[in-house]
Amino acid sequence: MLSKVSFLCGFLLVFGGCGSNNTRMPEVVDYPTCEPESVPPKVIESQSKLTSVQSNVPGDWLPPSRVEKKWTAIVIHHSATESGNAAIFDRMHREENHWDGVGYDFVIGNGTDSGNGQVEVTFRWREQVAGAHCGGTPGNWANIDAVGICLVGNFNCTAATAKQMQSLSKLVRFLQKRYGISTSRIYGHSSTPGARVTDCPGRNSPVAGLKQMLGS
Repeated sequence: MLSKVSFLCGFLLVFGGCGSNNTRMPEVVDYPTCEPESVPPKVIESQSKLTSVQSNVPGDWLPPSRVEKKWTAIVIHHSATESGNAAIFDRMHREENHWDGVGYDFVIGNGTDSGNGQVEVTFRWREQVAGAHCGGTPGNWANIDAVGICLVGNFNCTAATAKQMQSLSKLVRFLQKRYGISTSRIYGHSSTPGARVTDCPGRNSPVAGLKQMLGS
């Protein structure tokens, strides 16, 4: 019996081993790598180095970078009218003064023809062109280098509204930070060095109150 078992085992080893030796080993093939093509990261350039003072102001206060100029002063005006807005003054200045349009860079409404405290941006600011708001200065510097801001109202008879003053303060702070304009370079029209004699911005001028709000 033992001899039969030994015979069977030997038989299986011989024929089973031959079958195993004839099995093909798996072929190893080198495939090219399929890693995605390296793409450099997209760099988004900041539109301005002054983002810290841009985040909380309306976008139309920011002039196009291709035309933006360096402003050195601010001149405050009143409209000497009970009502009005940028469009009304634009038409008035074209028809009566024969100017290219409204002479100011910004107009701040009193709630009559625009919102109370609403800041309107004119074409002069958008295009960064010289104003027509303060004549007579040497070399026309006030129109060329100073930002002209008009508050709607006749400040010989009344005063700027609280909302006008809040908007004026915010706008002036923005301009000061953006262009490095000191508070000493903020003028009422009548106190602008070299300007023609005028009572603008009226007996109830907002300039003193503005400078108090600015902390000077």
